[in-house]
Amino acid sequence: MSHTATPHRHPSRAEPDDEDYRLPTGGTAGDIARRSRFAWALTGSGHYLEECIELALRLPDVDLFLSAAAEEVLPLYDYRIAELRERCRVFRDKTASSVPVGMLYDDVYHTVIVAPATSNTVAKCAFGISDTLPTNIFAQAGKLEIPGIVLACDMRPVVITKSPREWVELKPRNIELENVERLRRIDFCEVVESPEELERALQLRLDTLSLTWNTSSS
Repeated sequence: MSHTATPHRHPSRAEPDDEDYRLPTGGTAGDIARRSRFAWALTGSGHYLEECIELALRLPDVDLFLSAAAEEVLPLYDYRIAELRERCRVFRDKTASSVPVGMLYDDVYHTVIVAPATSNTVAKCAFGISDTLPTNIFAQAGKLEIPGIVLACDMRPVVITKSPREWVELKPRNIELENVERLRRIDFCEVVESPEELERALQLRLDTLSLTWNTSSS
């Protein structure tokens, strides 16, 4: 009796268009010339969120990586994942091992940005903890000598931030300010203090890579 074999499909492999669970295909993780995209990680901060998303969408070939907290916060500031996906690829924090980070090994990304970065994310990055999608991509990028840029939210003794309903004055503790200084000492990491400084840092990366901004974020 003969039968037709059914093609084997790995149970953990998602369909090609399922961006949340896209798996690496086995790159060299070392050919900088092959890297062609920006990886932008969003955390659960609303501080400078609008400015960061506007900058992200002006970049050529950018992918967004959302922490679980970012996914909760975005709708509070009138951002919908479905709408963001019309503009760029979006990866969510849905796997325990942060599967999308594997694309770093596939020579996909030349720059990693974490902006805005909460004090929690800054602390984890500063102490080498990687248990969320943004902190994991930041750590692995450093190990691959991929430049990273972090916009830390708690940089100054007094921070005026926009909550979903009103403006709020916050006074970061010494521990938050100390963690920012620790983060500055991390290899392949540049810490910036404002959207304006972030834009200047991104302009330098674009110049280095011989790239230009998109003409519009709309």
